[in-house]
Amino acid sequence: MTLSSLTLEHLLRPSALKEGKPPVIFLFHGYGSNEEDLFSFAPELPEELCVIAARAPLSLQPFGYAWYSINFDASYGKWSDVAQACESREKILHFVEEACDAYHLDKNRVSLLGFSQGSVLCYAAALSFPERFRNLIALSGYIDEQTLVEGYREKDHSSLNVYASHGQMDMVIPPEWAQKTPPFLKTLGVPCQYEEFPMGHGVSPRNFESFLKWLKNRL
Repeated sequence: MTLSSLTLEHLLRPSALKEGKPPVIFLFHGYGSNEEDLFSFAPELPEELCVIAARAPLSLQPFGYAWYSINFDASYGKWSDVAQACESREKILHFVEEACDAYHLDKNRVSLLGFSQGSVLCYAAALSFPERFRNLIALSGYIDEQTLVEGYREKDHSSLNVYASHGQMDMVIPPEWAQKTPPFLKTLGVPCQYEEFPMGHGVSPRNFESFLKWLKNRL
C-alpha cells in the first residue's frame, strides 16, 4: 500500500487487528536505498503490527535516498553531516507523530527498526525521546552521540528496549563502533540484546530470525 500525503513518502501494511488502535513499527532504510528495501520484511512481521517504511528526504544521484550526507573525500576522510542528521531526527519524530494520528495507531506501542544510517537516526530519536518509543531494532548501525538532544542522559529510558546486531565482516561500519552500544546503553539503564553474525553489511536469515523472535516477545 503506497501513501504520500504525509511529510515523508512511505509504504504501509495495515495491521490485521479489527478493533482498537494497533501497535506500529516504523522502518528506516540506509544510505542510498529507499523505502522498498526494508518493506520487504513486512510479510514476515507480526500481523498485529502496522508496518510503515519511510523514505529518507535527501535524494542522491543517480538514485537512492539518504537521511544525511556522507562525505567520502579521501583528503579529509569519511565524515557525516551532523546538522543534517539532527534535522532528519526531527523529521522522523514529526513523521511518527503524524502517522500515528493519520492511521489511528497506538502511540504507547511504537517500535522502530533501522538499518545502517537508519539505525543511527533511530538511536537519535529513541534515546533523545525515550518516552515515545517501546522497542528499537538497530541493524548494522551505531550510536552517534552528536545526534542526541542536549540533556538526554537526564531522561527516563527505563521503558525502552533495544536489539542491536552487526556483521563481523562489515566493511562499511566497523564492528568496533557497534560494540560500544551495550555499555553506552547500560549507562542509561536501557536493556540491550547485542549480537554479531558472520556477515558483511547486511541482514542474514539468522539475523532476521533473531530480531523477529526478540520483537515478538516484546509486543
